[in-house]
Amino acid sequence: MAKVTKEMALDYHRNPRPGKIEVIPTKPYSTQNDLALAYSPGVAYPCLEIEQKPEDAYEYTDKGNLVAVISNGTAVLGLGDIGALAGKPVMEGKALLFKIFAGLDCFDIEVNEKDPDKFISIVKAISPTFGGINLEDIKAPECFEIERRLKEECDIPVMHDDQHGTAIISAAGLLNALEIQGKKIEDIRLVVNGAGAAAVSCTRLYIALGVRRENVVMCDSKGVISTSRPNLNSQKAEFATSRPITTLAEAMVDADVFLGLSVKDVVTTEMVQSMAPKPIVFALANPEPEISYEKAVASRPDLIFATGRSDYPNQINNVLGFPYIFRGALDCGASVINETMKIYAVKAIAELAKQPVPPVVNAAYNKVNLKFGREYILPTPLDPRLLTAVAPAVARGAMDSGVARRPITDWEQYDEKLRRLKGYDKKLMRRFADAARSNPKRVVFAEANTDNMLSAAAIVAADGIAIPILLGNEEMIQKRAARLNIDISGIEIVNLRHDREADRRDRYARALACKRQRDGLTYADALEKMFDRNYFGMMMVEMGDADAFITGARSANHHTGEIARQVVGIQPGFAHFATMHVIETKRGTYFLADTMINGNADEETLLDVTRLSRKAVEFFNHEPVMAMVSYSNFGSNHERECTKVHNVVARMQEMYPDLPIDGEMQVNYALNSKLRDEAYDFTRLRGREVNTLVFPNLSAANSAYRLMLEMGLGEAIGPIQMGLNKPIHFIAFDAPVRDIINLTTIAVIDAAVLANKKK
Repeated sequence: MAKVTKEMALDYHRNPRPGKIEVIPTKPYSTQNDLALAYSPGVAYPCLEIEQKPEDAYEYTDKGNLVAVISNGTAVLGLGDIGALAGKPVMEGKALLFKIFAGLDCFDIEVNEKDPDKFISIVKAISPTFGGINLEDIKAPECFEIERRLKEECDIPVMHDDQHGTAIISAAGLLNALEIQGKKIEDIRLVVNGAGAAAVSCTRLYIALGVRRENVVMCDSKGVISTSRPNLNSQKAEFATSRPITTLAEAMVDADVFLGLSVKDVVTTEMVQSMAPKPIVFALANPEPEISYEKAVASRPDLIFATGRSDYPNQINNVLGFPYIFRGALDCGASVINETMKIYAVKAIAELAKQPVPPVVNAAYNKVNLKFGREYILPTPLDPRLLTAVAPAVARGAMDSGVARRPITDWEQYDEKLRRLKGYDKKLMRRFADAARSNPKRVVFAEANTDNMLSAAAIVAADGIAIPILLGNEEMIQKRAARLNIDISGIEIVNLRHDREADRRDRYARALACKRQRDGLTYADALEKMFDRNYFGMMMVEMGDADAFITGARSANHHTGEIARQVVGIQPGFAHFATMHVIETKRGTYFLADTMINGNADEETLLDVTRLSRKAVEFFNHEPVMAMVSYSNFGSNHERECTKVHNVVARMQEMYPDLPIDGEMQVNYALNSKLRDEAYDFTRLRGREVNTLVFPNLSAANSAYRLMLEMGLGEAIGPIQMGLNKPIHFIAFDAPVRDIINLTTIAVIDAAVLANKKK
């Protein structure tokens, strides 16, 4: 990842408009009638309904999807007591995380009040506005009393994430680590270093899960918290031990588990070596843990080790929990977030780590097969399944403990709602960008002599998404970069006509001629083709000198597709390849095919496009719910194109009996499930929201995605190739820089998954 400088951070927060969040209307407002409904006189009717029945606020307002992030700025990140206003950027950032991870609307509220009683009164007074309250960055010990009283005095979920977020995630990791180490939670000896909000909350939750209080030793900066120490506050007194020990080193002897929420380098290798067999060490001080990963794992081969850092295995990260906990709590109308809900969340997170890992997550961490074990005790923050695993668990916990005021009755419908939220507000692209940064690949850019592609290459290099290789004349590219004021220092440039690797053209030509000799290609012909950027760049990928290739096409169905067939070939089991655009919209993520390659596809081509689309959607870790689009519905028109689509549907249903696919149908029936189900109650798609549209020809697909973009209905990722043997991707010459960056990101993931398959 590119180093964050002060200038970069200030520019990000200032431009193109100050701040990180905004309020957007969700109802029409273009006519006088719209405004009359939105405000006066129409607004009076829901007001009167809520007056008579207060819970109707969840029916007529955004209360049920609205969280407040509230702080007084007394313990802001690692900055300390910097005040309410100075903490606002952090609270805006937390609000943004709620939105992008769980689709929850969020207001950040900075309260300039340090007196706990007054702060509580202020928050309680504004609580009717919200469905839930996330307390943030409030110093201990005041935070304990503030949270306790607000939970008692408000009738909505209140949670201090600094306390409970770390507790929930680390508890899930603890359960799994104990299982791997073969230990029972009721038998372990636990040492906690740190006595702040997070340490206290973690210890309480561990005890609720089965740790015996008498087996806990807690330390602070003065050493072991014992009953012999005077003037202990109530939180420390709760965990005071009567054991005759005074130092952390003494406490660590024969301990099974160490939990650190303190400062760096307070734990030595000797302390770890003194622990019981098969120890567990959670060193969560940030950015530097209580003992470094390298020292810890070198000291004990039987150790399970976790930190709060993303560059080591077993990251304990609050983002695994809080968005989804509030999502589940609000969706069932919970009045509180209680211990039962937290324990249900713990167990859901722990269980998810035992499930097979999606290929895209493996690719992000450069692993062939991430699986439950010493270096994988928790799901990764990139795991797209967290929303659909944790939110329902929390809702069930609320219902089972009797605090859900709007119990969920249709779990299939609820799961469908969460699946649609997976792609909400560019979540999919953000997840892939994070994955690409974790495992960047070498990507060749064919059109480095164009402004947009050169700019995109520079950005992905600076952002750590990819390692670009530029094809073109060095002098011309450098002049273009200077004119654009972009930094390409350190980026490799390959000049096809004056390649520094003298034998590379010859090597590529011989390999291509050998591959296509039965197609009449001679060595001389192949050598001439190596002056073509597309042939040369694709051969770089074919020969292993690069991992992926991005090239420009002047139109859909461009001849570069034929070059790709010749150089890298089509995947076994298919006679065609195709492209797909992923469109991220406010309604969710949609997959459209074929948007670039196959012109007026015949039945066999359309069948391959549809099969490839199914695979591609699954690659993105979505369940494909597919509509085959035409201008007729279910055989209502017998013209050739409609019949072609109708036949492909029948063949797909026979080949994949469990796949939700149907058609042919018009687009409105595909995207409006209520309309479709009322008119055609026999469809395989009944009760399902379509996320994949397969069009009968290139003209329809290409026009559809371009129309959506021009109308501002979403952001596109693509065109993503489906069916070639190597990551070769095409994009329009005039594509915006953002689109090229998105496609490069997908190309990196594509290459990483392919590399893992070969290991």
